[in-house]
Amino acid sequence: MQNLQAYQPAPDLLAGRTILVTGAGSGIGAAAARAFAAHGATVVLLGRTIRKLEATYDAIEQSGGPQPAIYPMNLEGAAPKDYEELATTLGNELGRLDGLLHNAALLGSLTPLEHYDLAQWSQLMQVNLNAPYLLTRACLPLLKASDDASVVFTTSSVGRRGRAYWGAYAISKAACDNMAEIFADELEANTPIRVNTLNPGAVRTRMRNMAYPAEDPTSLPTADSLMAAWLWLIGPDSRGHTGQHFDAQ
Repeated sequence: MQNLQAYQPAPDLLAGRTILVTGAGSGIGAAAARAFAAHGATVVLLGRTIRKLEATYDAIEQSGGPQPAIYPMNLEGAAPKDYEELATTLGNELGRLDGLLHNAALLGSLTPLEHYDLAQWSQLMQVNLNAPYLLTRACLPLLKASDDASVVFTTSSVGRRGRAYWGAYAISKAACDNMAEIFADELEANTPIRVNTLNPGAVRTRMRNMAYPAEDPTSLPTADSLMAAWLWLIGPDSRGHTGQHFDAQ
């Protein structure tokens, strides 16, 4: 499927499904959470800032979507046991997961690798790479309990081809592309789980503005306008596609 923006999801595409979204308090994560709920999903909103998660929660409730759940979690400081506790809680409350969207990420500074701050390097790798691995690993039993589960990593063009000064951010995204391929290969034969990545391209978000402060944000599409791609990948219409890298634009 080449043009994901041409996809037209059914109104009840995700009815009865439960989907966990990281970074659900703002930007693409919040837009995805709202879109998933609008198409019938019960969404678990994971992020570090409760106020932002509550704003997403309120938007979903006001639009008439299924009641979401909030799970505050600081991925930078989370240990393996925290992910296991999350999975246990979700298992007890929801029974299974039909979707997992990895969207939370830190940009860091645009700095030559030679001069990259080592503390910031560790921070970005923890949030952008270790956290998605630990969360996917902990949630695998819940995803296997679904009849049709989709894991999506929101990635970046600088992860597919390295560019000067993008440092730990680009390297973490490249690693996530590879990790998604490995998970897909390992899970394809005997589980209902497919794993893919999605590159948003240039989107009107706070992170984009931090990376390109001189850019006119009004020249970029909003996250809400691009949600067809996320709906296709997280929903049942993308069955048969796994281990692949897609572009939202």
